[in-house]
Amino acid sequence: MKIILDAMGGDNAPDATIKGAVKAINKVKAEVVLVGQEEVIRKKFKEFYGKEMEEISNRLKIHNATETIEMCDIPTQAIKHKKDSSMVVGFNMLKADEGDVFISAGNSGALLTGATLLVGRIKGIDRPALAGILPAYKSQLLLIDAGSNTNCKPINLIQFAQMATIYLRNTFGIEKPRIGLLNIGTEETKGNELVKETFNILKEKAEELDINFIGNVEGRDAFSGKVDAIVADGFTGNVFLKTAEGIGKLVKRNLTDSFTKNIFSKISYLVAKKPIKALTKSMDYKSYGGALFLGVKKPVVKAHGSSDERLFEFTIIQAEKFVENKAVPQMIEAFSKEN
Repeated sequence: MKIILDAMGGDNAPDATIKGAVKAINKVKAEVVLVGQEEVIRKKFKEFYGKEMEEISNRLKIHNATETIEMCDIPTQAIKHKKDSSMVVGFNMLKADEGDVFISAGNSGALLTGATLLVGRIKGIDRPALAGILPAYKSQLLLIDAGSNTNCKPINLIQFAQMATIYLRNTFGIEKPRIGLLNIGTEETKGNELVKETFNILKEKAEELDINFIGNVEGRDAFSGKVDAIVADGFTGNVFLKTAEGIGKLVKRNLTDSFTKNIFSKISYLVAKKPIKALTKSMDYKSYGGALFLGVKKPVVKAHGSSDERLFEFTIIQAEKFVENKAVPQMIEAFSKEN
């Protein structure tokens, strides 16, 4: 297996991508190909490790790409005109079967545009969507769409629910994933027209579509462990995602402040140290890797734009599992039966 990594994508690239790849290489069986400016990448290896990349692992490779798509670039123009960018080269490698999965923390719009235009949508899927994994009580929560489609129709949300079901069943072994619709209330009369119409369709056709639909879910109940995936349009989903990440940081910061106020709080921290570490670890979204771009013909993973080496490490491990569990072929098969 080959994992293609956009070495130049993200706020902390190429430092974080290189360090993340090195941390992950002994935890995966795959070969990791760093796509980007070879001269820069090799200099970084010497700077960080005092040795050549090949001396660290024979499963670390470089594929040269002379250009970089910046965060400020207009997505469609960047994909069309920066042909030798690390992102476009990575997508073309994936399309040509020169790799099994592509990871990038670069320009989100360009990544979504490239995945759709260069790799292509699965037949029968109207719009691919970002699916992010978040921590939940004694489990995890899949959020779809996490930010790729800000304006949706009911058919999009229904297909998001189908993709979430297929992914969770094949990757996590959840036979009947509980799928909820993110809403401002649990009553079926609540919400805007998009959510109300989607609710009615899912209520009527859930069994036919093989979706275990449990109804509307409010944001405060999303992490209860009683739902496996929540479905939303990309605008709502991204606001939910960023809010959840912010709350996690707030809790961690408040805990740190509380236990460093004075000598007594420091002593009490020694007693509570183990459960506090377990709590902060369970709330750390970084350990869940990137967001999967479900609905395209080949596996694509969107890493957080501000990913550090630790998040890249987990995203690489996650990407290998994504390929091994054959979620994409399962989706292609499932949607081909409907057409």
